Amino acid sequence: MAQSVLLTGAAGRVGQAILADLADEYEWRLLDRDPPTEELPGEFVVADITDSEAVREAMDGIDAVIHLAGDPRPEAPWDSVLTNNIDGAQTVYEAAVDAGVEKVAFASSNHAVGAYETPERVPDLYRPHDQYRLDGSELPRPGNLYGVSKAAGETLGRYYHDEHDLSVVCVRIGNLTKGHPPIDYERGQAMWLSYRDCAHLFDRCIRADYGYEIVYGISDNDRKYYSLERARAVLGYEPRDNSAHHD
Repeated sequence: MAQSVLLTGAAGRVGQAILADLADEYEWRLLDRDPPTEELPGEFVVADITDSEAVREAMDGIDAVIHLAGDPRPEAPWDSVLTNNIDGAQTVYEAAVDAGVEKVAFASSNHAVGAYETPERVPDLYRPHDQYRLDGSELPRPGNLYGVSKAAGETLGRYYHDEHDLSVVCVRIGNLTKGHPPIDYERGQAMWLSYRDCAHLFDRCIRADYGYEIVYGISDNDRKYYSLERARAVLGYEPRDNSAHHD
């Protein structure tokens, strides 16, 4: 029997990438605050991620959660990221524990570590010859309040794993685009994540066994300053795309 998966923020870009390849792989329950504008697989729940009662109802009978919902704007103000991203993440983790869910894949962001890109490191950091790598063991270093909220979501995941034995993987997503980023956009090239690699990565988040992990969500680019070692070793992630291979 297929696993049942709750996908929050299902109508966003990451959700679209996941469903494009995995629509038939799982029994989906999709949650978003806006009704769908196109046909989507599974059951759709219209609810806000901060509505704890609605989230608890959506969690019933679920095996795994992919939590994408929140305010995705890098420039989002504090009142929004506090409510939608931090309170929303805590609502999801708490409901998952109460419902006996096995694992949660939390969509973190490159913005949780954006301030490692210092003037001394860029632009060489984005180029193939540079060997500097972030691997998930470093402390968060957000460059904006959105990044702060993602770092908070990671820390909440650590707490719910340690306190309640919930399996949590935090995916620091890079530059997700359906096509290749512009050739002259060096940062985008270094952190590019293709749609099919995104779907494959979250598929592995559902299928793999882990305790608590932080991994980077990028394709296997020649240019990279995020390590893929943990994603490969723990999740079995095998990306197929590379930003150096342009059409």
